Amino acid sequence: DGWAARLSAPVPAAVVAPAATTAAASTAAPAAPPAAPQPVASPIIVAPETVTTVPPSMYEDSPASNMRKIISRRLTESKATVPHFYTSIEIPLDSILSLRKVLAKEFDTKVSVNDFIIKASALALRDVPEVNGTFDSKTQSQRTFESVDISVAVATPTGLITPIVPSTQKLSLTDISAKVRDLATRARDNKLAPEEFQGGTFTISNLGMFGISEFSAVINPPQGAILAVGGGERKIVPGSVDVETGEKGKPRIQTTMTARLSADRRVVDEATAALFMGALKEYMNQPKLMML
Repeated sequence: DGWAARLSAPVPAAVVAPAATTAAASTAAPAAPPAAPQPVASPIIVAPETVTTVPPSMYEDSPASNMRKIISRRLTESKATVPHFYTSIEIPLDSILSLRKVLAKEFDTKVSVNDFIIKASALALRDVPEVNGTFDSKTQSQRTFESVDISVAVATPTGLITPIVPSTQKLSLTDISAKVRDLATRARDNKLAPEEFQGGTFTISNLGMFGISEFSAVINPPQGAILAVGGGERKIVPGSVDVETGEKGKPRIQTTMTARLSADRRVVDEATAALFMGALKEYMNQPKLMML
């Protein structure tokens, strides 16, 4: 009965626990691997903003004149609301330079290249009247004019002003020369009447005398276009080719200027601008046509 008593006696917990723990561990799911350490973001170093302070002794503030304020307002409005597009063309000046010498030597008549440009532009506007127009933003309407009233940009100490040469297409070269000279003189002396610089149907701005080869001008609303003229430059051009014989002429030196038209797309389209620029070049190439 001693063996039977052993079998019927309870088993101590110390004996059961290791076996049970071992069995449980063998049937349990494997433990998850330890999580990888998260990278620590390096701190972002923001450099403090540095403001360069210019001592007041090194500059001077001047209040804008009334003319400067008007120019600023009108040109800002133009660039913001007028759909500008640009067309450029190179125009030979040799014929005009030769004619100027003839007029000065044989007729004692002095006219500038700018006078020829104004006259040629007036005749081109007469031939392509669509460019000689304005746009009314209030009524959303386009208006063309029979009379060509060209505004000529003149630099003054207080700003740029554009006196008008009325009915330019009807004036001779000498009339245009005298009129522009008078307007420019009185503009610099601030002696123009309002009707002499307010209005106009087309503007010409010439910076050739300042050594500028080409530039783009901002349209003067409500006008539909403005012509920016650069100075003449001597260039080597290839010789012409004889169509019948195929012979090529020798290269030659030619004085050429660049003219760029800034046009309002609501008034002028690209094809019309090309017609105007082609007519301008034709008159400049044959300046005797301006004297008829």
